[in-house]
This record gives sequence, C-alpha cells and structure tokens, in this order.
Amino acid sequence: MFVRIFALLGLCMALSACASVDYSKLPPGTFSGSLFVMWVDEGGSSGDGNFLFVPDPEDPLIFRRSDPQSAGAVIRPGLMYTDGGSIPKIAQVFKGLSPWGYAPAYMIHDWIFTARHCIVDGESNARFDQVRDVTFKDSAEILGEAIQGLIADERVQPNDLAGNAITTAVDSAIARRLWDERGACKALVVKPDDVAAAEAAIPGSSRAITRRSFRLPPETAPVPAERRAKIVTRVTF
Repeated sequence: MFVRIFALLGLCMALSACASVDYSKLPPGTFSGSLFVMWVDEGGSSGDGNFLFVPDPEDPLIFRRSDPQSAGAVIRPGLMYTDGGSIPKIAQVFKGLSPWGYAPAYMIHDWIFTARHCIVDGESNARFDQVRDVTFKDSAEILGEAIQGLIADERVQPNDLAGNAITTAVDSAIARRLWDERGACKALVVKPDDVAAAEAAIPGSSRAITRRSFRLPPETAPVPAERRAKIVTRVTF
C-alpha cells in the first residue's frame, strides 16, 4: 500500500488521536470477481516486495459501497504496482496485520491512491473517472468498508483492533500529505515488460492502459519466460 500503515500509525498515536473516521460505524461493502497478484521484484525497504495487481477482464475485481450514491460507489481497479499493506515485520505478529490479510481491500485503496496521484498530475484518462470525486476522507472510509465487507462475507475473522489501526493510519495528517503529493504519477507507470508479463498470464489485462496515459509502445511482445512475474495468489469472490 502506498500509505505506510504502521509508520503513520505510530506517529499518529504519539501525537494524539487524529482520525475522523469511526471504523466501527462503517457499513460493509461487497466484493465480486477475482484478485490476481504477480511478483515483480524485491521492492524497497518497506513492505514485502513489489507486486503487480492484474485485472482479469473476464472476472474483474469490483468493490461496491453500501450506498450507491456515494463517491466511489463502484470501484474496479486497473493494472498497478502494489506492495499489499506495507506492514513492517515487527507488526506482522499481531492478528489481522499481515500485509496480505486484507488484500482485496488494500487493492481498492491502492487504486484510489494511484488514481489520485495521476489526477493531481493532470491525467484525464477515463479509467480514473470512477474515483475522480473521491475525497481523502472517502478513501479511508472505503478501505474500512472494504475490510468490513471481507468480515461480513466471512473471508476474514472480525478484528476491530486491526480495522481501527488500519483506518486510523490511512486517515492521518501524514497520509493526507501523501494524498496531495504532486509528481508521483510517473513512478506508478507500469513498465512495458511487466505489462507484457501480465498480458501473458491473463490475456486482455492490459487493454485499459492507453499509450497516452502510460506511454507504452503500440504492441508489447511477451517477455522471456525467466522474466515473467510469478503468480502469488488468485482469489475469487
């Protein structure tokens, strides 16, 4: 996740309560489709490696908020880099704080931040329209609703401590500064060989990426087998 959850959480708690979202009062959203993640490389110092979320055009991961009139009511994430929940090893010993424990929810939040960074940098691509009017507070609420949805669907066990910790972190002042950061979109561009690897695994997964927004060549040939990303997990709702 682009917001480093527990680095933010520790400072947030040290400075006193700074969240405006009450996780316990958030309604559960609903998921449908499949989640498909591929390993890319070891990543940086935070998180557990660098991965690629790959949308399946035949069975796309979709999140729906309980209120169909709310901002980001229906979210369908596109091809993007992710590192899951970015939870440090020291915190992963606690129940519910695995970097992939709430993976579908993290993918939705990562997509919101990916879109936000590109929107503030002037991208007008229609693939970001579904979350264009999502506010910072909405982004934290959506993550909480997604976690509540996984609990309601009995995909994960109830855990108010983890849910509160995560939503508090992504609703902090530090997270807000990241939300408004400019110049971040360029680093989020999926590299052509990673696009090719995703396309080789799930044909049609890259069709939503345009040359205009991600500057890809007209045709992206499959990369050599030894360069293909490795499948980590695929979950179907």
